[in-house]
Amino acid sequence: MASQSMSKERLADLEELVRQETDSGWYYGAAIKVARHGETVLDLAVGYADAEKTQPIATDSVFSVFSISKAFINVLTLRAIEQGRFALTTRMSDIVPEWSGAPRDKATIFHFLTHTTGVPGAWEPAPGYFVETLQQGFEGVIKYLHGTTEPGERCDYAPMANHALLGEALRRTDAKGRSIEDIVLEDLWEPLGMSDTRYGIKPHMRDRHVVPDMRGIIPITSPSSTTEGDYGLYTAESNSVVWAGAASTTGDLQRFVEMLRNDGEYEGARILSPRMVRLARRVWTGDLPNELYQTVALRNGYAVPPANIGLGFNVRGEGMYVTQLGTLTSPETFGNYGAGTGLIWVDPEHDISFVGLSAGLLDQNDNITRYQRISDMVIAAAL
Repeated sequence: MASQSMSKERLADLEELVRQETDSGWYYGAAIKVARHGETVLDLAVGYADAEKTQPIATDSVFSVFSISKAFINVLTLRAIEQGRFALTTRMSDIVPEWSGAPRDKATIFHFLTHTTGVPGAWEPAPGYFVETLQQGFEGVIKYLHGTTEPGERCDYAPMANHALLGEALRRTDAKGRSIEDIVLEDLWEPLGMSDTRYGIKPHMRDRHVVPDMRGIIPITSPSSTTEGDYGLYTAESNSVVWAGAASTTGDLQRFVEMLRNDGEYEGARILSPRMVRLARRVWTGDLPNELYQTVALRNGYAVPPANIGLGFNVRGEGMYVTQLGTLTSPETFGNYGAGTGLIWVDPEHDISFVGLSAGLLDQNDNITRYQRISDMVIAAAL
């Protein structure tokens, strides 16, 4: 499938690497899509959805994408800014008055997008706190999570809190009074033709769903009121956990990243302005480390990388360090990831978009180093 813009031999090397890794059981399977200049050059499906090898991965397999879910809220937040509903400099407490009490009440939309609110990162509002809706998440964050530093002084990746508040800000400023599920569907997924992307596993997605095997990686459970199991949230038909509850395919996510690669437009659907996309892919966290990945780096014995966060996106940035965005990608390469499973990115300089989703979660370090190699192999195939 590689065009003249990419080396067929090097993309074949990438496929062989993924086959070796899945054959070894390191992870069970993967689906990968790569596009150059808007043309798909790799559409790969390798391995299985499960350790027992009962369900082959296909190019239309549906994956629970975990924190890639945040990317949808990030983009709609940037869109709301363009619509004048609020600004990057607007305090969250001006939109959501319940976000009171110093110093968290000083945090702006900018701080939420850059993970610099001053609130420590937390996987759940409180131990065992049940969350399967935006409302439950928002109420828990308001009640239990408080600022420990002034906004802007520390970069602490928020697994759930920031996007619970950003989702609530989108809902409260929506002129039509819609639910967050309808906002994302009608303003993003439907315009981009993302028919296999939803919060929850809808009936038309069920047979293709890769049920996530957490393999002890996720530090919390995610139960559902409608579906059995410690991680029922990810197999239930519906949720509104906008920070982690979406499911999608590589095909749908390619539409999303191609919109970003094309400066905010895809097949006639204008989601963002070119100026906003370019602003979003700049590093806005300076030299601050990301506290979460500082711990990963120290534990695994390599240099602590800078956080390199843009307006809701992870950015490659300058320098040489361990990063899943790769060492050969250009500095403005930007994207998002999902815990132990997925990665999306766009390299504006090389005009490449990448989507990778996998089965069988890896720990943070293994996932980072896996995607660093894969990302570098993609760039090395560019001619």
